[in-house]
Amino acid sequence: MELLNPRVDLAFKKIFGSEENKDLLISFINSVVSKEDQVLDVQLLNPYNPRNFRDEKLSILDIKAKDILGNYYNIEVQICNDGDYDQRSLYYWAKLYTDQLSVGEPYSKLRKAIAIHVINFVSVPDAPNYCNRFVITNEETNLRHFKDLAIYTIELCKFGRETDETLSMILPRIKTSLDRWAAFLIKASSLDRNNLPKELDDPCIQKAVDALTNVSLNKEERELYEGHLKWMRTEAGALATAKEEGREEGREEGREKGRAEGLEAAAIAIALKLFDQEMEIALISAITGLSEAKLLKIKDRSECSKTEFSLQDVKR
Repeated sequence: MELLNPRVDLAFKKIFGSEENKDLLISFINSVVSKEDQVLDVQLLNPYNPRNFRDEKLSILDIKAKDILGNYYNIEVQICNDGDYDQRSLYYWAKLYTDQLSVGEPYSKLRKAIAIHVINFVSVPDAPNYCNRFVITNEETNLRHFKDLAIYTIELCKFGRETDETLSMILPRIKTSLDRWAAFLIKASSLDRNNLPKELDDPCIQKAVDALTNVSLNKEERELYEGHLKWMRTEAGALATAKEEGREEGREEGREKGRAEGLEAAAIAIALKLFDQEMEIALISAITGLSEAKLLKIKDRSECSKTEFSLQDVKR
């Protein structure tokens, strides 16, 4: 029997957002957050309930929890990039923070709000790490002062790829507990509950695999899961097509660049011969298409050292 894909939001919430699996949620949270934010226990604020899914947006299902210190957590897996991810992330974090207060309650009751986003796409292209923590700091001194905000992005595609990488290719990258969870989320379908690789030898990973193996979906849940899975596969297919089109466009740009460089080299060679014939620079420019400024540069270098002159030097 094929295991559920834990990156599909419904399956993710059924595993990590159920009372019987709170230990898995705690393990996952602690693998992500800093030492100062490690949790001992959590209270699920929106536990798994299939009736809630009917009215949810297709790509957004989250888990809200509160730890024993009163800090709030929002954990979600996002199937696809809907184009407004950055803004929506801040909006939901702001709601997690502001919704703590009822009318008339003092701001002093507010506690830290931590968002953890597991995503199937690249959100921070300039960051080499697949997990990034965002907090508020002073731009000049790097001093962190407003400590109630933390947003973590976990870009699974930076850790490993589901389609063109095998489990054995990903296992050597596992160094931390978060790496183990990332490998589980990407390659759950390749895992054998009775023969987990040593890199994934962890009680919580074992329980998560068992949960995926034993999970049962009613008709409504199965339809929702299949719909979300189809959405994710469609998005992945569209992304692959876009990448291939981008590669082809890049190849064509490379060919165009090569042709342009070849034409320029030929023009420079012609200009050198016309200089030897003492032709006027304006006429050489009209014949070759090279600017008079560039032709003067070519002439100066040629006269300084004909043996050391090279076309590559001119182009630089």
